[in-house]
Amino acid sequence: MKKQSKIIYYIIISILLLAFLLPFLPLVINSFAYDFRWPRVIPSNATSRAFKYVFYGNSNTYEAIFNTLFIATSVVFIDVFLAVPAAFSLVRYEFKGKFIIKMILFAPIIIPSFTAIMGMYVVFVKIGLTESTYGVILAHILPTLPYMIKALMVSYGTLDTALEEQAAVLGAGFISKFIYVSLPHILPGIVAGASLAFLISISQYFLTLLVGGGKIITISIVMFPFISGGDNTIGSVYGLLFSLFSIINLVLIDFVLRKYYQKRNFKII
Repeated sequence: MKKQSKIIYYIIISILLLAFLLPFLPLVINSFAYDFRWPRVIPSNATSRAFKYVFYGNSNTYEAIFNTLFIATSVVFIDVFLAVPAAFSLVRYEFKGKFIIKMILFAPIIIPSFTAIMGMYVVFVKIGLTESTYGVILAHILPTLPYMIKALMVSYGTLDTALEEQAAVLGAGFISKFIYVSLPHILPGIVAGASLAFLISISQYFLTLLVGGGKIITISIVMFPFISGGDNTIGSVYGLLFSLFSIINLVLIDFVLRKYYQKRNFKII
């Protein structure tokens, strides 16, 4: 029975791994393709031209990588700073207008993004935040913050208030309670929200293009012209680079959570 269970386990893992890698296969093939036209399944020739152009011939690539990581990381830190008190207040307190505030905070998820973006763009033009990295960072907070708040609301909702009360009785102040009681409990929620915020931020094309005015270069900005009527081979290389960021993000999250639960003596799979 154990042998059969292991076989079934490896079959399931192989199927899931294949399903995960299958979407990347066309990108890999197309990135090395030369004279790749329908109805050919495999290109007639292979070339490294696209990789040479992306990493050696195009000076925008490394600027785009730096901007993408800087903007996404900044957005994550700002989201955490704003979401922690917001989630705490929404979970722990009852007050008039709470439902309205929740609707406003989660509106970017409900309202069509184009509507919210255009309204925000008009404000940014008036205060001079367009065509700047800081403007793009603030713009990315709009679609990412609701996910961070929601993740932290779930974490705070499972935190027993008795633990905080006991810490207060023992003389812990507000900051001490947060560091030693609340933070260890909500850390998985912060990590989950940070993962979503990072992925959403690096994938923003129209928002970055509109607010950045084409002067703030990110991977999505560089990649889009090549995959929408340009050179698909170069676009595939940028697609692989974009996917690499997502994979690294997931690996880091898995590593952080495993270390966290190991320290707390939880059994992980």
